[in-house]
Amino acid sequence: MVSSLRSFEMGKAREVQLQIMVNEVREEHSEEPDAGHQSTKPQIKGQIWWIKMGIYSFFVLSGQTVAMLLGRLYFEKGGNSKWMSAVVQLAGFPLLLPFYCILLPKKSTTDSIDRDRPPALTFAFLYVSLGILLAGMSLLYSYGVSNLPVSTFSLICASQLGFNALFSFFLNAQRFTFLIANSLVLLTISSALLVFQPGDSSGSKKISKGKYVIGFLCTLFASAGYALMLALTQFAFKKIIKRKTMRAMMELIICQSIMATCLALAGLFASGDWKVLKKEMEEYELGKVS
Repeated sequence: MVSSLRSFEMGKAREVQLQIMVNEVREEHSEEPDAGHQSTKPQIKGQIWWIKMGIYSFFVLSGQTVAMLLGRLYFEKGGNSKWMSAVVQLAGFPLLLPFYCILLPKKSTTDSIDRDRPPALTFAFLYVSLGILLAGMSLLYSYGVSNLPVSTFSLICASQLGFNALFSFFLNAQRFTFLIANSLVLLTISSALLVFQPGDSSGSKKISKGKYVIGFLCTLFASAGYALMLALTQFAFKKIIKRKTMRAMMELIICQSIMATCLALAGLFASGDWKVLKKEMEEYELGKVS
């Protein structure tokens, strides 16, 4: 659920870039359109937008729901390393590298792009800061999913939507609407009620009240942190990157993921969890391959 919200925001950014690309191609390769053709353009753009958003939402929600269930399964069947769980959440970024290479600009446009870019030190600070934030949130989510039933974990993660609205209001001047305010109230009430009623109806092992509270707080803080990271990402695109391109988005994701993965690996070795991984594999209920 959490990863799905994050990927959904990334999908929105990808949608903006794809829409820009469509407009540029049409402007370059079309002649002067007549009035009737101009009137149909908004309808076509709207249909394309909804089709893309539907595709993004389907893959995000289905794929990340499975990822969340597998994360809980890891702890249910004998896994214990929170750092290992965090590493697994972050280490998938190499899959984006082939697509990033495809999106590399041609040599003729490289010079103009480089002239418009801020100093490399600014980008380094941005990537490192977001990477540290991402690593911390992945660890908090690992503590949350290890101490909470999946249903409870999902409901608490939904509070990220409220935090998104809050941080976007302060950082990106997003207006509060009635629907946003109503969602904030409902999410706050539902999350607050969950802490007083630990649930074990999901078939999970019985969870102590202390672990339940820890899981609740970790998940809540992680949701708030993720919302902050998304708001900061949007702010960075407006004030620093200044290019809503697919390449810029993938560059940001890859660089911050590299930083976050390195931190998670450092935590894995510093905590000593790596020493028991072999034993954990041998005792894992679903077998070594799993």
